[in-house]
Amino acid sequence: MWTRPACGRSGGDLTGANPVDRAKLGSKLHLAVEGTGLPLSLVVSAANANDSTMLEAVLDDIPAVRTPAGGRRCRPEKCHADKGYDYRHCRRYLTRRGIKVRIARRGIDSSERLGRHRWKAERTIAWLDGCRRLRVRYDRGSERFFAFVMLGCARLCYNRRVSADTDYSPARSPPASQFRNVL
Repeated sequence: MWTRPACGRSGGDLTGANPVDRAKLGSKLHLAVEGTGLPLSLVVSAANANDSTMLEAVLDDIPAVRTPAGGRRCRPEKCHADKGYDYRHCRRYLTRRGIKVRIARRGIDSSERLGRHRWKAERTIAWLDGCRRLRVRYDRGSERFFAFVMLGCARLCYNRRVSADTDYSPARSPPASQFRNVL
């Protein structure tokens, strides 16, 4: 018996022609991460969607974070982004929300300079690619794929919490990564 692949010709929702993979159907993850690389917000879009169209959705999805003083913070202090977000409407949106704009300008800024901060988001995406289920999208429905991506993010947060709470003494070796191949 033959069945059609999940992201084959019909593809499902939130799939589009991938510009770097011979126009195969795929999805793209847009992440907002904090200073150490933990994911704060995640949006799934078609692979051919422009990054600048997703900036507002990603930043609006960031939850309120408790500050050391006890208050709640609803917006980040600054936003580091690559050249894919260098549009007037993105810069206007960040300025209107009171967020410092740190977006590399196309044709002017070097990619090397912004890489000092952007590598944290790239590392988080690489951590998510460690989940075999997220490398290739098998599901037609975007809800199920989004749920697996959220499970991957929860796994990252849990592993970071466990490693922060664990006291590594020289006599005891650190435990293997928790839930390494769950997804």
